[in-house]
Amino acid sequence: MEMESVFVSVGIVLLLFLVVVLYRTVIGPTSVDRMIGVNVIGTKTTILLIIIGAIFKKIDMFVDLAIAYAMLNFIASLAAARLLKKVRFTDRWVQYSGRSKSQEEGI
Repeated sequence: MEMESVFVSVGIVLLLFLVVVLYRTVIGPTSVDRMIGVNVIGTKTTILLIIIGAIFKKIDMFVDLAIAYAMLNFIASLAAARLLKKVRFTDRWVQYSGRSKSQEEGI
């Protein structure tokens, strides 16, 4: 019974950390801050899934769920980073070329 209370307290602490990261994700001054915040939330959620599995003594099922969730989080992070890189490069090129975005779009 003592280990369950440790797992519950660790889970509560992680949830409190999630609130802080959620603030950075919503208020973050740059897109990179928001992307990193979402990635950290995904990582902490993976850890919480494993802790929940330990509490309910179904660790094998929850580890499978956590691995699947972590893979989805990783793929989404790669996609967001690629999109961010593409958007920033396009904006920078338009800025340095001296042409407006409407000229680039052919309007």
